[in-house]
Formats: sequence, C-alpha cells, structure tokens
Amino acid sequence: MTKIVHMSDLHIGFANFREDILLNTINKINKLNPEAVVISGDITDNGYYREFVKVKEYLDLLIPPTIVIPGNHDARNIGDEVFEEIIGDRYSTLDLEESNIKIIGLDSSEPDLDHGKIGRLQKRFLEREIKDAEDRNMFIIITVHHHIISIPNTGRERNVLSDAGDVLLLLLENNVNLVLSGHKHVPHVWKMNNTIFSTAGTVSSMKLRGNTHPSYNIIDINDDKVQITLVNNDGSTEVLTPP
Repeated sequence: MTKIVHMSDLHIGFANFREDILLNTINKINKLNPEAVVISGDITDNGYYREFVKVKEYLDLLIPPTIVIPGNHDARNIGDEVFEEIIGDRYSTLDLEESNIKIIGLDSSEPDLDHGKIGRLQKRFLEREIKDAEDRNMFIIITVHHHIISIPNTGRERNVLSDAGDVLLLLLENNVNLVLSGHKHVPHVWKMNNTIFSTAGTVSSMKLRGNTHPSYNIIDINDDKVQITLVNNDGSTEVLTPP
C-alpha cells in the first residue's frame, strides 16, 4: 500500500494564517512518513517575495518527497516568476518508482486573475507524461489548483478552468486514476468513469466555510483501489466517498 498526503491552500501571509496548525501538520506528516506529499497551490496569500521565502522555510521541514504547484494567489504581484525562483518549476512530475506511481503537477494560475487555464503548451506536456506513464503501466495522479468539476457548498461558481472541458475529456479518455485540487477550501470527492477527483480544504488558514476546520487528506493506494481520509486539525477524521 502506498500512502500520499495531499494538502492545499496554506495562504502564508494571510492575517488569519495559523503557523501553529501548519507546523503541527508538518510534524504529523513526517511521523506518518508517506511516500510523497502533494501541495496543490495557494501557498501564499498575495504572491509577495517575502511570503515565498517563508513558504520555503516550511517546505524544507517536510522530509518526504514533495511536489508543489502554484494557485491563483501565488500568481499575484508577479508571484509566478518568484515561484520559479524560490520554489521551482510551476509544472513538473514526481515519479515514485518503487510504488509505480507518476504524479503530474500542472500550473492552472493566470497572473493577477482568480480563474485558471491549463493552455495548449501544458496540455501537450500532460499528454506526453500520461503516455509515458501508460507505457510504463503506472498509476497516474494529476494535481492542479483549480477544480475541474464543480464542488458542492462553495457558492456561486466563478473561479474555474476556462478549458476545463478539454482537460476533463483528456483525463477520462486516458483513464487517469486520480485528480487532486484545492482552491475552494472544501474537501470533496467525485468519481467520473474510472477517475476519482478529490479536493482538499485549507490546511493552515481560517478561510473556512461554515463550521469546518483546517484540514488535509491522506490517500491510501492499494493496486488500483483508493481510499481518501479527511484529517481535521482537531484530530477528527472522515473517509471521503463519492456521492
């Protein structure tokens, strides 16, 4: 069984960012010792240089291999350029050779805009990486900040991928196993055909809807079977299953 942690929307720089919760989560993750950590964007609140510097300090505390992609907040104030300077490539892959899993990270952010787009260049990159994974019979995970399928209980739909339909078709045609996103701060799981779509809440900010908690997800993969467990900062857990 392979264990992966998915967290999102740290929002470092936000007035109600909770360093204590983030440090506690990082400590728990290191003790859990997953095969990888996926962070699906909005690591900063405003895309400022000093916010990225602080983010890097926290990321360096994580022991497991980690893949990080930007969110819409990270693309503010030329944060897209700063992301590359301090964090690394805005889209990339992480191959877990022992588990035969490929994680493909995409950048859906647009400078100073809340909505997102994958675009033609990244779509070609995605097609190449999916083909490589299929040739090697790998379990495929995609992570992208903006959700591809709308999420319940998030209000009026505004901040979506402009090319969501084309991306969704590509994922379903290739039977991608798992798609991880953030953005809305509402944990939820959909399943469409053979693909599971999972969103994570905010791990360390108080930008919360209703009576919810900062949280992250633990993903257990056994062959092609996937279990996603929501972990709240108060210690409560819940297995997320598609409706």
